[in-house]
Amino acid sequence: MTNKIKNKGHRIFDITGTAYAFIAMTLIVCIIAFIIIVCAKDGYKVLSFKFLTSAPNASARASDFQEESGGILTPLVGTMILTIIGTVIAFPFSLATAIYLTFYAKKGVFKTLVKTAVDILAGVPTVVIGLFALVIFTLPQMGFLSTLIEGVEGTNRAFGRSFLVAGITMAIMILPFVIKSMEEALKTVPTSYIDAAFALGASKWRTIYKVVLNAARNGLMTGVILGMGRIIGDTAIVWLALGGSIRMSGPKPWYMPNNWLATLQGSGSTLTSYIFYASPAGEGNKYDVAFGASLVLIAIIIILNVAVSIIGRVGAQKHE
Repeated sequence: MTNKIKNKGHRIFDITGTAYAFIAMTLIVCIIAFIIIVCAKDGYKVLSFKFLTSAPNASARASDFQEESGGILTPLVGTMILTIIGTVIAFPFSLATAIYLTFYAKKGVFKTLVKTAVDILAGVPTVVIGLFALVIFTLPQMGFLSTLIEGVEGTNRAFGRSFLVAGITMAIMILPFVIKSMEEALKTVPTSYIDAAFALGASKWRTIYKVVLNAARNGLMTGVILGMGRIIGDTAIVWLALGGSIRMSGPKPWYMPNNWLATLQGSGSTLTSYIFYASPAGEGNKYDVAFGASLVLIAIIIILNVAVSIIGRVGAQKHE
């Protein structure tokens, strides 16, 4: 009798747990679908080739959105530039740290200190990281990353807002997330691969370089793509470290090779800051433009997530 009661209790618990998991999953899918539907409802009208390939109209003032707003070319390019800079800077540091923690660090105070630092950095709000960048990169010694403020008596500071500054700041922001992802990817490499390399006389570093990194390649790429997604979706660092100019602030035309460095040293915008400016929160009152840019942003994030999924499946098939 007691066993029957226990079995009945276990069955009820299993049914309840399954139902709860199903409801939670359904709720998440519904929320995502609702967000996409709302954005599509008001934003699909502005989507066009011209919208994607023309620069925003007027100047960097949010109130200018009251007039014809133009397209999202420069915010879209700005998003790509910032993502590339942040990823390129973060990748080698993340990979080196992940390799050290996985294969070289011994249990002790220093390893604990490194892992704690990574965990703390992951929990620091992006607005705090942006404020840190604002303090550091406005020092006159950092003027080569943006521009020096001239013509103001008694002022000897750098502007401290540019694609280079924002890219470095974004790299700092994504470091802990990419490190953790890469560390987990390195740990999934079968020990038999490593033992076989050692048996053939390969050194530890050569084993890591030739065997481990190659076997964990898909997981490492997944970590990089996840970091890119965080850069694309951030707003606080863009606002504080890139500036409030909707168009490229460097010399025109910004896309000419001789103007590339000056463009990187100048301020600009990304899709997230453009959406803020175009929305009522940024005094733009252009719902359709804001939602149109939001659809493009969501599409980019979906593409990145699909890429992560494909890479994960390919990696799983190779290890089967």
